[in-house]
Amino acid sequence: MSKVITHSLFTDFDIDLFKAGKHFRLYEKLGAHLISVDGADGVYFAVWAPTAHSVSVVGDFNFWTQGEHLLEVRWDSSGIWEGFIPNVKKGTTYKYKIQSNNGGIVTEKADPFAFYCEKPPHTASVVWDLDYKWKDKNWMETRQNHNGLDKPYSVYEVHLGSWKRHANDNRFLTYLEFAEDLVNYIKETGFTHVEFMPIMEYPYDPSWGYQLVGYFAPTSRFGNPQEFMHLVDKLHEAGIGVILDWVPSHFPDDAHGLGFFDGSNLFEHPDRRKGYHPDWKSLVFNYGRNEVRSFLISNALFWLHHYHADALRVDAVASMLYLDYSRNDGEWEPNIYGGRENLDTISFLKEFNEAVYSNYEGVQTIAEESTSFPMVSRPTSIGGLGFGMKWMMGWMHDTLEYFQKDTVYRKYHQNDLTFSMTYTFSENFMLPLSHDEVVYGKKSIAGRMPGDEWQKFANLRLLYGYMFMHPGTKLLFMGCEFGQSSEWNFEGSLDWHLLQYPFHAGVKKLITDLNKLYKTQPALHEKQFSADGFEWINYSDHQNAVMSFIRKGNNPKNDVIIVCNFTQVVRPNYRIGLPKKGKLTEIFNSDASDYGGSGVSNANKIAIEAMPYDGRDYSTELLLPPLSVTVFKIS
Repeated sequence: MSKVITHSLFTDFDIDLFKAGKHFRLYEKLGAHLISVDGADGVYFAVWAPTAHSVSVVGDFNFWTQGEHLLEVRWDSSGIWEGFIPNVKKGTTYKYKIQSNNGGIVTEKADPFAFYCEKPPHTASVVWDLDYKWKDKNWMETRQNHNGLDKPYSVYEVHLGSWKRHANDNRFLTYLEFAEDLVNYIKETGFTHVEFMPIMEYPYDPSWGYQLVGYFAPTSRFGNPQEFMHLVDKLHEAGIGVILDWVPSHFPDDAHGLGFFDGSNLFEHPDRRKGYHPDWKSLVFNYGRNEVRSFLISNALFWLHHYHADALRVDAVASMLYLDYSRNDGEWEPNIYGGRENLDTISFLKEFNEAVYSNYEGVQTIAEESTSFPMVSRPTSIGGLGFGMKWMMGWMHDTLEYFQKDTVYRKYHQNDLTFSMTYTFSENFMLPLSHDEVVYGKKSIAGRMPGDEWQKFANLRLLYGYMFMHPGTKLLFMGCEFGQSSEWNFEGSLDWHLLQYPFHAGVKKLITDLNKLYKTQPALHEKQFSADGFEWINYSDHQNAVMSFIRKGNNPKNDVIIVCNFTQVVRPNYRIGLPKKGKLTEIFNSDASDYGGSGVSNANKIAIEAMPYDGRDYSTELLLPPLSVTVFKIS
């Protein structure tokens, strides 16, 4: 086997950017790259290991022999080791064997920049390329029309390992199979976007992908990188945007991973109070280290560039922002101003968002942030973190708490629902009913609803109808759209057999129609993040557990009237105030018989009278179906 040939893809400018934390295309330089040098084909390897005494590439091409293919350290104190090895081919498995200057510690690590990894439980990196002929040019050129903050944004959250499995042997579907089954299903149900729980390579299935090792490699559980690209391509062809969960908050300490990489705290913060996450028993990135910032921001841009992702949902932002997150007194150190905010993280997140939005048009970043940290979804130019949207965790908790109550008690708790409107326009909120709400004994969403079977499903339809009428974008975890009865089990398939039963099929039809309504009624999306797009009619009818409001678009003729009845009592002759004369037409009713409801409805156009009510000059009487959301338009 030929020895290592001196070669570099780095320029002096690259190194300067890397040291300054400003190199956001590191994946073009570090890692394993199939190239030719002096007419010889092979692979250029480059790895950052500043504490190393020596770095060997070991793999199936040299029988995993340490010292046979030693990389050369650069002269510029960058800590980068590199070299070209002829005759190494695509598909070769490899790792880096690192002997440290720190007490002679030896580590054997997967490549942090590998484009492909062995299928777990195997842990080696695989030499691969990113060649693919994309067919989504039209989508990429026009995706701002799908991804804008004034557009319908309804997200179907998916864990690929458990959405659907082969019935005979319970094996995973492949990316190619998802490109047929999943794409057709999302298109049928009308969601505008799909969000994949982390598809970057991870070693441990029960982590659901949130403990990453291969940050630049789609997991090999379902196929190779080009097959994942094909899945994204097919989604775009169907007009469906792709959101990837991204996890810059922590990483596992697996022996082949990023932890203690070169015998030192290279990627993780050296202070245990900042570098270890007590909840997840994992390591935390050193956000103040320039090279680590380059690694993370390069990774974010990589998925937007090479995999045409339309958005990144950033996991566990709250855990990153606060030095005392899940820590007791004495387990954290205040910042230089005496506060609990992690200033390095704040700086990093701002720079990440600026890099994303300045490099890619028509994309979004979405923060899973559960606290009242201010201006998460406001521009960095005015002091915000720069995210496009933020998960509305308060709405989720309050709403589920309300809906779990028996209807007889709801009149005492209407504030649980109305409270969200006191802060809903402080951020660009996404309303999430995510995977976290259907695990660890919380029951499924359907399983939390009170009452007999009919009431449970009526409550579920009411919950979803209310969610889609509430300002903000929407996110629903897989299985919720047909009323999955049991908690989510990541080791098996969703309970697709339930769709043979009318109540479950009715929920699916309801979600399909809600997605259609959200898309076709401008008032439901044009001003979803603006106070100008919402107006209460009556939020104080606690006794009847009824509330009513108006959603507004750019054109007043598109305004819709929404009335929610949170009990099973049918309410005839229920009067509401209205802004003008005309006639009301019912355009949606969650109690429709097609959904499994009782079929109580306002069948004809309803005249609006010049009778003051609810502080308005006009009003009319409606028939309110039980446990329902009804939507009307004025003509």
